[in-house]
Amino acid sequence: MIDDETAKRRLWLYTGVRMSGVVLCLLGIAIAYGNVLRPGGWPQVGAAIVIIGALHALLSPHLLKKKWDHEKS
Repeated sequence: MIDDETAKRRLWLYTGVRMSGVVLCLLGIAIAYGNVLRPGGWPQVGAAIVIIGALHALLSPHLLKKKWDHEKS
């Protein structure tokens, strides 16, 4: 059993990791369709960043939880 402070810290970390992946996805969309890196967008780079951001948002929190569950046992 973990104490409340540890649980709160883990929840914030879990949420922050997931949100950073979402922000990375949005940045990739902006790069692909906007004038962020070059005029007219850069679809290849933007698509790669969207994929990386999506994987980060989906897999990193799971890996964190797996690590924390492993620490308990």
